[in-house]
Amino acid sequence: MPTPDAPVAPPVGVLLMTYGSAANAEELPAYLRSVRGGRDADPELVAEFQRRYRLIGWSPLVRITLDQAAELQRLLDREHGQGRHRVEAGMLHSEPTIDEAVARLAVAGVQRLVGIVLSPQWSPVIMGGYRRALNAAAWRLGPDAEVVLAGPWHRTPAFLDALAERVTQALGRLDGDVPVLFTAHSLPKAVVDRDPGYLDQIAETIDAVVERTGLDRGRWQFAYQSAGHSPEEWLKPDLKDLLPGLRAEGHAAVLVVPVQFLADHLEILYDIDVAAREEATEAGLAFHRIELMNTSPAFIRALAEVALAQERSAQPTA
Repeated sequence: MPTPDAPVAPPVGVLLMTYGSAANAEELPAYLRSVRGGRDADPELVAEFQRRYRLIGWSPLVRITLDQAAELQRLLDREHGQGRHRVEAGMLHSEPTIDEAVARLAVAGVQRLVGIVLSPQWSPVIMGGYRRALNAAAWRLGPDAEVVLAGPWHRTPAFLDALAERVTQALGRLDGDVPVLFTAHSLPKAVVDRDPGYLDQIAETIDAVVERTGLDRGRWQFAYQSAGHSPEEWLKPDLKDLLPGLRAEGHAAVLVVPVQFLADHLEILYDIDVAAREEATEAGLAFHRIELMNTSPAFIRALAEVALAQERSAQPTA
């Protein structure tokens, strides 16, 4: 037991990072300007996104990410000792920013920081902005601080267990052999051509979930969702392209399983729950999707697994 005068080790910082979102329709122009590197978005695009926001009410991504950080803090405190870790959340394109989160960690005395992007699959091309933002903020921790950024964590057993749990729960509520569509965010083909391994990580995630849930190969397919509003070629097939074929095969329903998204936000609440649902209805299919991770205990444990693995790997050896 430490004596009252014994030095207390500074906490290890854990920073959860995600894209961010506008809090409401009025904040969308500034948010889109940040996403586009300081360039104003086309007024028609702004109007379309404002329409979507007003339809779904708002994007809860920031609130959920802050809740995920709070739940992770509680888990680490409970199982590894209060004060050993300090968890914060920062957004790439909205408040609270990554820089603001690192500043709070600096005030807490953090000298070792583990950054985790809230996407299990990692690409330095697609997600390099997180590394740049974290490196730009690291000066706040002092010249001797150690900062590590988790790479891909799509093979983390606790994450795969949590995702498989959501699929099993959803299938348990449905009758019959409902087909499953696994989805990932579409990307410009030119971007993926620079880092094809990113798609391999998505495939590995799906294969692991299929194995855990016992899905027959003929029961599931993969599609992309949420293609962007730009003229270049985006990855296909799109989710909507597969729906008519399922109905033609005699199916009456479909279950959508996003394998990247870890919290409810615009790409789920509008692209899936509104647009894809409408497309499924037009195709004659009852539409269902899994509940996202959000703050499920199984997912928070997965985040702890990732953080602790990175912390151990960053520790100096004797």
